[in-house]
Amino acid sequence: MNFLKYTSYLYLAFGIYFLYEGYTQWSSGTESPFLSLVIAGLAIFMFFFRRKFAKKFEDRNKQS
Repeated sequence: MNFLKYTSYLYLAFGIYFLYEGYTQWSSGTESPFLSLVIAGLAIFMFFFRRKFAKKFEDRNKQS
């Protein structure tokens, strides 16, 4: 169960990677960076969503 606390940080790492990838594609002008930026936005959203959900789950377990 402790592993689930750290999986949200994988989403953050992927988000940062795809932001970098989108930025390099944007600056080079060779490819369309929009897919990378959408994936980065989704990964960052999932990071905050998973953290909020984990906090709710932890609070509920403390009450029981």
